[in-house]
Amino acid sequence: MMVTNDYQYDVLYLGSGHGAFNGALALGAKGDFKIGMVEADKVGGTCPNRGCNAKIALDMPVKLKHEAENMQGKGIQGIPKIDWAANVAHEKEVIKVLPGAIEESLVANGVEMIHGYGKLVDPHTIRVAGTDYTATNIVIATGAHYHQLDIPGAEFLHDGTDFLSLSVQPKELTIVGGGYIAVEFASIAATAGTKVNLLLHHDTALRQFYQPFVADLLQQLVDQGVNIVKNVTPEAVKKTANGYDLQTNQGTFSSDWILNATGRDPNTSNLGLDEVGIAYDQKGIKVNDHLQTSVPSIYASGDVLDKKVGRLTPTAIYESTYLTKLFAHETSAAIKYPAVPSAVFTMPRIAQVGVTVDEAKQHPETYKVVESDLAGDWFRVSMRANRGKAITIFDQEGYLVGMTEISSEADNAIGSILPFIEYHIDPEQMNDFITLFPTISSETKNHL
Repeated sequence: MMVTNDYQYDVLYLGSGHGAFNGALALGAKGDFKIGMVEADKVGGTCPNRGCNAKIALDMPVKLKHEAENMQGKGIQGIPKIDWAANVAHEKEVIKVLPGAIEESLVANGVEMIHGYGKLVDPHTIRVAGTDYTATNIVIATGAHYHQLDIPGAEFLHDGTDFLSLSVQPKELTIVGGGYIAVEFASIAATAGTKVNLLLHHDTALRQFYQPFVADLLQQLVDQGVNIVKNVTPEAVKKTANGYDLQTNQGTFSSDWILNATGRDPNTSNLGLDEVGIAYDQKGIKVNDHLQTSVPSIYASGDVLDKKVGRLTPTAIYESTYLTKLFAHETSAAIKYPAVPSAVFTMPRIAQVGVTVDEAKQHPETYKVVESDLAGDWFRVSMRANRGKAITIFDQEGYLVGMTEISSEADNAIGSILPFIEYHIDPEQMNDFITLFPTISSETKNHL
C-alpha cells in the first residue's frame, strides 16, 4: 500500500457517483493505493439510480412508438400503445441492480466503503457518525440536487426522482422548466398519452442548443399535444379536490401531478466547507486547473464543481479518471477537456459537439458552415425517418470542428464523428476509416 504517513488512506472520496467511482476503480486496480469512499445514499450517485440510466430505460418505448408512427403504410400497420406501469416496472428492475454491482466492483478493486453521512473536519479528515477517517488527499464528489422553488405550496411539487418511480400515469401533467429533464420528460409523458403543460421560464428552452433546432423540437412537441407556455413565473400551488392548481403570472394550470424541473444545485451544504476554508458559491466548489480546491489536499469532481463544461456524466467520469492519473503521478498537466458531446433524448433527438453553430456564424472568417436536410438521405428514407437536419462546421483548412443535428438518430450520428474532431483528422485521413455499412455512422461520414 502507498500510505507512508499517519493517514489511513491515500485518497478518500466523499460521494460515490461518477465523479468518484470511475476514478476509484482505476486507482484501486493499480494495487498501490489505500482508498476509502464515503456514501450516505445509494452507491453510484444520481445517474445510475435516479438519472440518465433510468431515463433512457423509460425512453426506449417512446422511441419505438415514434418510429412505428413513421412506418405506417411503409411496412408496419398499427401503432403500439405504451404501458406506463409496465415501462416504469421494467425501468426499476434494470436499475435496482446497479448500486450493488458498483459497490461490488469497488470492493473487488480494494476500495473500502464507509456508509454514512460524511462531513469535513480538517484538510485531511472526514467524520462519519462520530468516527474520523483520514487521508493524504480527499475528493469531494457529492453531486447536485434538484432546485427547490420557494413558493407557497412547494411541498406539493415533485422532482425527477419522483417521476422516474411514478407507477400510475398522470392524466394531466404540468412541468415547470425548460432544460433537459423538463423537455425529455414532457416527450415521454406526451407520447404515452398524458396531457402535458410545459411551462418555460424564458421564451425558449434548451438554451445550450442551436435555437432553430430547438424551435423545431418544441413545435413537434406541440404537434404531439403538449401545451407550451413561455415566460412563466410560478407563484403558488394549491391542492384541489381533483389534483393541484399551479398559479402563475400567466394564469392557473390544473393537473393531477406537477413536476418541478427548474434545474439542479450543487450539493455544498453541511459538508464542512466553511469550517475547512474551501471556496464555493451557488455555482459550486471553486477549483484550479488541476481540480484542486482552495485547500491544497482537497480536490473536487463532478456536478459539485463550478465549471464551464456541462454537468454531464461523461465530464464527471473524465474528471474522476484525470484525478486518478494525477494521484498516481502519471500526469502533472492541467486538465484539458476533449470535445464534449451533449444530447437531449426527446423524439426527435438534438445532439451536438465541438464548435457551435452560433459561434461559427459569428466568425465566418474562421469557420465554414454546411447545412444538410436529411429528409432525402437514402439511409434515413430506408429507416422511414421523415425529417431531420444536420449542420457541420469546418475550419478554413477543412478540418471538422463541430456538428449539430436534429433527428431520431442524432445521438448516434454525433457519437460517430467524435474521433474526427478530437484527433484533428483531415479529410484525406477520414478516407482511411472503413465504417460499417449501411449504418448511421457510414451515412454521417458520407456527409463530411
